Amino acid sequence: MNMHKRIRLTPLDRQEIWRLYQTRQWRVTDLATRYRVSRPTIYKVLKNARLQSFSPKKSTNARYRNIQYGMKRLAKVEQSIQHRLKQKAKRYNKSYPGELMHFDTKRLPLLQGQKTTEARDYLFVAIDDYSRELYADILPDKTQHSAKAFLLSNVLAQCPYTIDYAYSDNGKEYKGTPQHAFVKACRDNGIGQKFTRIARPQTNGKAERVIRTMMEMWHEKQSFKV
Repeated sequence: MNMHKRIRLTPLDRQEIWRLYQTRQWRVTDLATRYRVSRPTIYKVLKNARLQSFSPKKSTNARYRNIQYGMKRLAKVEQSIQHRLKQKAKRYNKSYPGELMHFDTKRLPLLQGQKTTEARDYLFVAIDDYSRELYADILPDKTQHSAKAFLLSNVLAQCPYTIDYAYSDNGKEYKGTPQHAFVKACRDNGIGQKFTRIARPQTNGKAERVIRTMMEMWHEKQSFKV
């Protein structure tokens, strides 16, 4: 007999329930507690046992065994899960512009005709947490000096308000000793630094999301090497 691998009551369990009920006068509540099922389930087992039927019965409704019904049901379950996750998501908004500026870097993909041995440029982005004002530039490498140049020439030179904190991952272009170029540039301009938890890039989600959007837009305009 083919049975579901997680079935609660096997035919042997049903026979034992009937035996305990008949010979030892076990109560329905005690049987339900022992087999970890509901009382209505025990009543149903006893009803079938009186007819000498101890095998689980399949549904007589054909639509429950239809694959299309199963797919529709699965889609509804997935939608319900996604809805609950969105409700549980913790979102925050800063109080004023410049309170927190998100920084991130992305290596650009190979263009059509470009060799893998050739140097690739890097996309630097900075986005204000409150206003969503975006700054971006393409630089030849991912060093601390490029990060410093991006901060001074693109962000501070254009940003109309004071930046309190720079928020980034733990990459070498953003984090280092007090003499680190980007660290020193932040300190000289009165900008504090905050970093994401290690191996948790999603905590810098605003910068990650804007890079993804820019990459999608760029892919529509460029031909890349496959």
